[in-house]
Amino acid sequence: HCWAAHVSAEHAHGRLLEKMGLSPLLDLGMRLGEASGAATAILLLRAALAAHAGMASFADAGVAEQLE
Repeated sequence: HCWAAHVSAEHAHGRLLEKMGLSPLLDLGMRLGEASGAATAILLLRAALAAHAGMASFADAGVAEQLE
């Protein structure tokens, strides 16, 4: 599996991702290099996983199924 963390502001990077059929997680206009997009994206993925793993079910949270 391959994920694109971000798309660089460099035009060729966007074209490369397009050729590979990848959609980047982030488009922040960065062109810093040094894996700055990957470092940013991993924090986003970790936050999403934590939210998903810590999410209570409706029953656990005491949410009513139907308004009366």
